[in-house]
Amino acid sequence: MILHEMTAAQQIGFPILSILLFLPIVFLITLSFVRDQEMAYRFGLIGAVLELIFACVLAVRFIPDVADMQFVERGGALLGINYHVGVDGISVLFVPLTALLTVLVFLYAEPAVKSDVRHYLVAMLGFEATMIGVFIALDMMLFWLFFVLELVPSYFLIARWGTGEKRRGAALNYVVVMLAGSLLMLWAIILLGQNAESAGLAGEAPYDFLTLLTVPVPLELQTRVFFLLFLALAIKAPIFPFHTWMPRVLEQGPVVGMSIFLVGIKLGTYGFIRFVIPLLPEASKKWFWLMALLGVAGMLYGSVIALIQTNLRRLLAFASLSHMGVVMLSLFSLNVAGFQGGLLQMINLGIVGAGLFFVAGFLYTRLGPPELSAMGGLGQYVPVLTFTFLIIGLAGIGLPGTGGFNGEHLVVIGALQVHWSMALAAGAGTFLTAAYFLWYFQQGFLGSVNPQTNRTMPDIRRRELLIAATLGAMIFWIGLDSGPFLRTMNGSVHALVERVERGSIAQAQPLSAPVRSHGEVPR
Repeated sequence: MILHEMTAAQQIGFPILSILLFLPIVFLITLSFVRDQEMAYRFGLIGAVLELIFACVLAVRFIPDVADMQFVERGGALLGINYHVGVDGISVLFVPLTALLTVLVFLYAEPAVKSDVRHYLVAMLGFEATMIGVFIALDMMLFWLFFVLELVPSYFLIARWGTGEKRRGAALNYVVVMLAGSLLMLWAIILLGQNAESAGLAGEAPYDFLTLLTVPVPLELQTRVFFLLFLALAIKAPIFPFHTWMPRVLEQGPVVGMSIFLVGIKLGTYGFIRFVIPLLPEASKKWFWLMALLGVAGMLYGSVIALIQTNLRRLLAFASLSHMGVVMLSLFSLNVAGFQGGLLQMINLGIVGAGLFFVAGFLYTRLGPPELSAMGGLGQYVPVLTFTFLIIGLAGIGLPGTGGFNGEHLVVIGALQVHWSMALAAGAGTFLTAAYFLWYFQQGFLGSVNPQTNRTMPDIRRRELLIAATLGAMIFWIGLDSGPFLRTMNGSVHALVERVERGSIAQAQPLSAPVRSHGEVPR
């Protein structure tokens, strides 16, 4: 896994990743001084749209089918944290996904957020900046920093704009649990840095990802670091049985906002494919069976508990747990199809999970909490909203023509290459997803008409339709033309498989190989 770097100056001529990182911060600082609520909203929306434009430019200018780190920027080090950012086929797609979801949340926010819109947008911009930082960080301490900073806006989003009576308790619980996980991650990172220093290969950047790839890690240390990182990322994902915080946060927190990112941006599983598997390949191969087993357990448990939920938000919380199980099963197939399927599902489920939470928000503004007792026969009164829920849900099931089908197809292929039982489990996950989604759809939208239902409730509004149409377009784009997405991740996925097959012990040559000159950038 010999990685080269292509700098932002070579590829695009300006530091696009730094712009993506600091643009939301500039707007949130400026927004703090805007007193008029309507002007604050428009100004914040402009910032979110500009971020999306730069993220799309990044995706368009990204060179597919290569494993190199692209748009790389390096800066100085401060307190052991080295400013080293870049993207490859594993991380680049999550940047525009984050920016797109932020714009859609902003579109939803003006009519739905009833109090203090200005500070809500400030918190959302801060949340977006930390998420972008996580996906572009190539120094593990920098990654950890953004991982922790994400908790600041998260706390305020849950405690201030949550809808449940126990939202402050849920916010505090979320922060405490995540801080515990972050301390385990910090411990693991320090162990890797100490190993690099003892090998004499660390230099001034002992936590740099590309440097750490060149350092052999003893098997005993690999196992220790593997489980420290596993616990930290399993809590964040969440992965069964470390999921207990999630239903509470999704039920008590904002209907739309942070919830969109918790179910839409798979930060925990990203950490596995970004750092754990490439840095600890021997441990990943040794313990793949445990990761696959936990994935299957989470998939089955989440689906079964989702089947008995009457509140849509709680159902989506357990559905997300089930989806995390599928992704873990796919990633720890440790082959090309498994990595591609896992990444494609992370993108697709990001869109689907976000879409279903948007629908939950649309229902909340009409009915209050989306309980089945308040629903029943809604399809007669809000047919377009009903159709929106159906299409997004079918994408989650894996209907042919949607992104879910292609992702699940690759997941099954990757699992089958390891053992038929893993493929059977992946298929069972699809069956159970169909069971809980179609049951809820039948009860809430096609069942007997609830006499208490407001028969004059409006169908989907113009702004809501724009959100639904955008997500629907993404679902069918991925489903009907997955080629561009697979080509984007192809080079990095093959390099990762090579790394897993060869292991880290034998690879001791510097991976921060000579940076390509401008004429050497492949086109």
